[in-house]
Amino acid sequence: LAGLTVVVTGTLERWTRDVAKEALQSRGAKVTGSVSKKTSFVVVGDNPGSKYDKALSLKVPVLEEDGFAILLEEGPEA
Repeated sequence: LAGLTVVVTGTLERWTRDVAKEALQSRGAKVTGSVSKKTSFVVVGDNPGSKYDKALSLKVPVLEEDGFAILLEEGPEA
């Protein structure tokens, strides 16, 4: 995930937001708090709010929690 910029929004069932961010950072991703055209993808949980809406309007890829779990389990370590 090195070189990717990721935003985590909403309530995740499997992890706290901090744990999700640490998992992404340990694999080389940069985690930010706002969505922009430079965002690689947005991880969305329940009640994602305006960050989700902005991702859709900017056509930033959205990854739901199940997809995020697969990425962490089967994706690259760093």
